[in-house]
Formats: sequence, C-alpha cells, structure tokens
Amino acid sequence: MSALNLQGKTALVTGGGTGIGLMIAKELSSNGAKVYITGRRLQVLEKIASETALIPLRMDVSEKESIAKAVKTIDQAEGKLDILVNNAGVPSSIFEFFQGKDAPKDVKVGDSAFAQDSFEQWAEVFKTNTAAPYFVTMGFLSLLERGARIREGQTSSVINISSVNGSTKVMIQGTVAYPVSKAGVNHLTEILATQFALQNIPVRVNAISPGFFPSEIIDNLLGLTPEQFDQWLSQPAKGALNAAPMLRAGRQVEIGTTVVFLSSAAGEFVNGANLTLDGGFGLVNP
Repeated sequence: MSALNLQGKTALVTGGGTGIGLMIAKELSSNGAKVYITGRRLQVLEKIASETALIPLRMDVSEKESIAKAVKTIDQAEGKLDILVNNAGVPSSIFEFFQGKDAPKDVKVGDSAFAQDSFEQWAEVFKTNTAAPYFVTMGFLSLLERGARIREGQTSSVINISSVNGSTKVMIQGTVAYPVSKAGVNHLTEILATQFALQNIPVRVNAISPGFFPSEIIDNLLGLTPEQFDQWLSQPAKGALNAAPMLRAGRQVEIGTTVVFLSSAAGEFVNGANLTLDGGFGLVNP
C-alpha cells in the first residue's frame, strides 16, 4: 500500500466548500480519506456534496458553540478524527496608500490609515484567521488523539493554512491586518507542535503558506477567470516588486498533494514545519 494512502482516515477541512479548502478536500478524498467540509453556508456545502463524496457539516469557526456542536457530530458519527485542516479565513481591507511603489504619492499615509482602518476590522480578521485555528484545534484535539491511538505508532495531523504574506514584508494589495494575522498562524503552529510534543500528545502540527491560488477571496477581489488570473500573475501584483517565477496560479494537485503528504505515513517525520507553496514568490519579494 502506498505511504500516501489515507484509507480508513477521517478528515475535516474548514472552509472546505470553496477555493483552496475545496481543492484540499478533493485530494484527501481521492486518496482514500473520508472528508467532512465545513463552513457557515450550508447550501454551498450541500451543493458540493451532491457532486462529490465530501460530507457537508455547518460550522462557524469563530463561534465556540458551533465548534462544540461539530465536535459532537464527528464524535457520534466517527468516534475519532485523523486529519484537521484549518483553512477558513477572511481578507482584510485594501488600502491604495499601502501598495508599495505603486502607492499614491500625494497621500498622507498615517492620516489615511488612521481614518479608514478600525480596531473592529482587525479584531474580525484575527478572530477568524488566527484565533479560530487555535479553538478548532483544541475542540477536536481529543478526537485527534483518539485517532492516533487507534493507529499504533502513528500520529494524527493538524495542518494550518497560512499564507506567503505571513512572511513577506511587502504589503500585497495594500492589506495590513491579513498578513499580520497569518504571521500569527505561523507562530501558533510552532507553539502547538512544541507543546503537543512536550506532553506526548500524538498529534503533529504543520503549516502551509500558499502563494496565489484560485479562491473565493480572489474572485471577490479581482473578478477574474482562471485564465485571466494566470495572465494577471504574469506581472507583479499590486504592492509586490516582482511576479512569482512560475508566472501562474497554484493548482489543486500541488496544494492538495502537499496536504496528503503531511497527513499520511510519508509525512510522519514532519512536525512544526511551515511549507511554502508559492511558485517562488517569496524568493523575489522581501
């Protein structure tokens, strides 16, 4: 049997009804896992479920009561969990005056940022992007431990979907709260991986930092078809200094198979890592 085979494993992908989350869920499923996809919009999940083997489960990652209800559902249906992918996220406000060398020259940056941004916007971004992966992981941790104990000598896997923006310094598209929230995800990943190791909890925690992939967020921001998106990526994005060397968006097989690797027997020796999957974007942008 292939080391990447996930037969017999149960996975849950937050934000699994669209974009990167859906790509990941499909690849996990095609490699043998039983996959639950969660989100706030049940109708979106049910539509996907009608077309695939994915199982819809409504869960708002920013509400503890909703998380607890989903944990109970998985416990009753499966009795354990083997793979948790914390993918759900929200964008932050875009400001033209924070778009690197393309920023307007006649704008008072401080005054504009202070007037247009808000504590409420930052709180909402951090609640979903940074705090939610922590609370979802803690909520499902007992089920993840149970999954690992069933498979003697193996571990369960938590994968946090971060972003290349969490480590680059240029403000892509003029966003501030979003990249800072993703930097928090990167540190959260290392903290949880370390603490679980110290307490002999058989759950590995890793992160993936994608570059540009098709997603609902990108669709809402740019309104481009996949072909137009690739063309758009052949030039530097707003705020970036250079285009990624691959000159295209990421593909389902690339991010999906990376998650499969981290979730499988082949990935058992990887813990506390942050795998960059950006087509070289971070190499050519500080």
